[in-house]
Amino acid sequence: MKKKKSADDPPYAKYAFLNPYNLSLLAGASVASAATGHWWIGVGALVAETVWMLFAPDSAALQNVWFDKVHEQERLAGITRVRDDKYRSLPDADQARAQVFFDAVARIRKLALENPSMTAELVRAELVKLDGLYDDFLDLAIMASKGEAHLRMVNFEHLNALWRRYQDQAKAFPERDQRREVAEKNLEVLGERRRRFDDLAQTIAGARGQMDLLDNTVRLLGDEIVAMTAPGELSSRVDELRLGVATIRETTQDMDAVYAELEDAAEEPARRASR
Repeated sequence: MKKKKSADDPPYAKYAFLNPYNLSLLAGASVASAATGHWWIGVGALVAETVWMLFAPDSAALQNVWFDKVHEQERLAGITRVRDDKYRSLPDADQARAQVFFDAVARIRKLALENPSMTAELVRAELVKLDGLYDDFLDLAIMASKGEAHLRMVNFEHLNALWRRYQDQAKAFPERDQRREVAEKNLEVLGERRRRFDDLAQTIAGARGQMDLLDNTVRLLGDEIVAMTAPGELSSRVDELRLGVATIRETTQDMDAVYAELEDAAEEPARRASR
């Protein structure tokens, strides 16, 4: 039974057609046919191309020795592009820290492959997880730096002044006075903003703390890797770290929506006061 294709399967038909060898032969046959006036050259090339495209994409031999390697190169290039984009989006201080972390991970990879107690095949499987730590570090740095940039734009002095003003108004005016009702509504909005900012500050602290944990643990692994006797020792440490990062991701997956809400709430007191 033929395996059902998924979106993650390598595009073998693309690799069979869009490669320099195939395109060069097609172009050469077309030029030769046009230059000599021998139409059968072009027809022969089309027949050969049809046979090639009919059988080449499903050829296990071609997949193993050619297409899968091309697919892996494209996959790694895509990962590198994403990582580079994330790295460039960071402020200078976090870029420097990320580079140090990357170098530490690279050192562990080198030492693990040189460890005579571990088989190369098993080690490589575990190093895939280790590489994921760098992605986690970048994501945490982006999360923290973005939150910090947002908080820097907040005028907390003005926010606190508004809070005191509306508190005074809520106390000064009698019940059922419209001015008191407006002041109380503004206090509700400002209170919600304060809670959001507190949550954001906690999220930033959590992300920075997890970055420290990643950094310190990777440094420790660099010291211990030469004495490890099985890849599982490395894997368990990495899995524990990535679990902590996943927990932070779950709590911050809607941060963009939170930023939008905070920006909208910042304008709400002024809108209400103008009514």
